[in-house]
Amino acid sequence: MKFSPISFKKTIFFSIFVYCMMITPLKGAKPSVSSSSDQPELINYFKSTTLLKKTTIIDLQNQSRTSKINLFTSSDCSIWTKECSNEILRIAQKTEHVKWIKSVRRKIHEHPELAFQEYESSKLIRQELEKMDISYQFPMATTGIRAIIGSGQPPFVALRADMDALPIQEAVEWEHKSKIEGKMHACGHDAHVAMLIGAARILKAREKNLKGTVFLIFQPAEEAGNGAKRMIRDGALENVEAIFAAHVSHQYPTGVIGSRTGPLLAGCGFFKAVISGKTGQASNPHHSIDPVLAASAAVISLQSIVSRESDPLDSQVVSVTSFNAGDNLDVIPDTVTLSGTFRAFSRTNFYQLLKRIREVFTEQASVFRCSATVDFFEDKDTIYPPTVNDDKMYEHVKKVAADLVGTTNFKVVSPMMGAEDFSFYSEVIPAAFFYLGIRNETLGSIHTGHSPHFMIDEDVLPIGAATHAAIAERYLYEYGS
Repeated sequence: MKFSPISFKKTIFFSIFVYCMMITPLKGAKPSVSSSSDQPELINYFKSTTLLKKTTIIDLQNQSRTSKINLFTSSDCSIWTKECSNEILRIAQKTEHVKWIKSVRRKIHEHPELAFQEYESSKLIRQELEKMDISYQFPMATTGIRAIIGSGQPPFVALRADMDALPIQEAVEWEHKSKIEGKMHACGHDAHVAMLIGAARILKAREKNLKGTVFLIFQPAEEAGNGAKRMIRDGALENVEAIFAAHVSHQYPTGVIGSRTGPLLAGCGFFKAVISGKTGQASNPHHSIDPVLAASAAVISLQSIVSRESDPLDSQVVSVTSFNAGDNLDVIPDTVTLSGTFRAFSRTNFYQLLKRIREVFTEQASVFRCSATVDFFEDKDTIYPPTVNDDKMYEHVKKVAADLVGTTNFKVVSPMMGAEDFSFYSEVIPAAFFYLGIRNETLGSIHTGHSPHFMIDEDVLPIGAATHAAIAERYLYEYGS
């Protein structure tokens, strides 16, 4: 085979041309990332370019760390790693995201609404969901909302936030103090809502990663009225396989997450007993039937239920908190009214307490020739069963927390005698309830819930939003087919 001779000059020119082609990319191969207006072209470019190396993408993301691309696009988490959790946390901690989530919380805080009256709070939530193009069901339980993000296919997981405030006059002087006389978000429900909306924004941005469906439940009336019970009745748990919820806590520093397996919060009930006798002059007690004596004996006998009938290793409480026999100093009354509360960590023990309280009042009354009626307000939905964490769901929360805040910032907490209507969800499906620390002595975030001095460290908001989002996304990854 013969080759035509090539001159030395042509060889030089050809070599230069090849070299220039190697070091100079074709037009459009590396778009600028210097301004946010270029971002739509960037996203389209990444979607259409299949030969761009992964390292180049990472470099571009690092160059535009504060741009919108990091908030609204995400890396591939088809295999879950700690980096997936870190990315969720980075999104939550973006300056614009933190500013927005604080503004949502403050609007709700300024306009607190009581149980089943959360009309403006519900409206604000729906407006934010609509801005993110997130579909939802409304109304549920009067003001409740169930939003949906993801594929619409199983697995299905839910996150819940309560919306209602308390009839308390706020004593904290700050720019966003409650503007409604006698009402206050004194238990952190404004923060719960803001964190769940924050999680909605993160999950919507990462929707392509969701291997299933996330329901966001915004629930009314946790403080009074068993809003959870009515949400369930209206279909909030339809198709849902597991549910998670958080509560802010002044007992743990900001950034700490706490929970435990098994019973976390007690079942709670209230009672009112009326013991009836026969009135008469105190100077002639033999002409009366004394309900004060019968009521006094009943109070003493109630204490033996816990001290002599219950396992000492299984905490229970029966407390009489009101004793009203009138104020006439010279007359034995016709009736005495007693009220109180009872608590237990298992459903069996809880209803055993209820049974024994009724028996003690009626039987002790009969001993003293009186009669008794006992009301447990069951028709007013004031009975809360124990909140019990599912073992697997607790472990899931623990794993997510360890990735987000570190193992040293996850605490196994002790059970508490407080009650929470999240318990109704945990009776139906696997569930886990956890605490988000807000204690910050410098800010004054040290007061217990239901205090007029209650306040939160708002640095918890992005942490809570990231925790909710990571719990949901990782659940779909681990429990999906």
